Amino acid sequence: MNLNLQYKKQKFYICDITYLCVVMQMGNITLAIPDDTHREMRNFSEVRWSEVARKAIVAKLETLRLVERLAKKSKLTEGDIKKFSKKIKSMATKRFLA
Repeated sequence: MNLNLQYKKQKFYICDITYLCVVMQMGNITLAIPDDTHREMRNFSEVRWSEVARKAIVAKLETLRLVERLAKKSKLTEGDIKKFSKKIKSMATKRFLA
């Protein structure tokens, strides 16, 4: 939009500059945290805590999607998985208690 203005008998043109903005629809969640954690977070008011939470959620979703893709390709049975799980837990217990 161009506006033609008269100022001291000189013409000035003011151009309306338009930026294309992408607005993402976002849902809201309520997050419960311990009071002591909340008090400590207030000490770092410059941190955008909602952004920290959003990035953590996105990272977790990426990990879960990867696990899902790998599981779909797997030929292991549920029984095989239970055996591996039991063996891993047993080995971890021996390692950390020894």
